[in-house]
Amino acid sequence: MSTYRVIRCPGCHQFTYTDYYGKWKLCPVCGEVISVRNVPVYLEVDDFSEAEVLIKEVERYLSHTGRLDLTREEVDMIREKYLEWLGTPV
Repeated sequence: MSTYRVIRCPGCHQFTYTDYYGKWKLCPVCGEVISVRNVPVYLEVDDFSEAEVLIKEVERYLSHTGRLDLTREEVDMIREKYLEWLGTPV
C-alpha cells in the first residue's frame, strides 16, 4: 500500500502531499486546512520524495502548457506510468 497521497489545495490550487492516514493537511502556501477526504487524490506513492518530484513535474507541465489542471486522462496516464516504473502489473 502506498503511504503518501498527492492532493491539491482547493484554496490556492497548490499541489501538496499527505500521509495515507492523514485526515487534514495544512496547505504550505496559503494555510488553508484541507480535508483530505474532500479533495481528489492525483496519485498515491510510496515515499515523500517521490511525491515531491511528481509535484514539481506536474507543476512544470501545467506551466508549460498554460493550463490550470490535468485532465482525467492525464491523471490516469500518470498513475499507469508510476505503476510501470514500480514494476507492478497494471
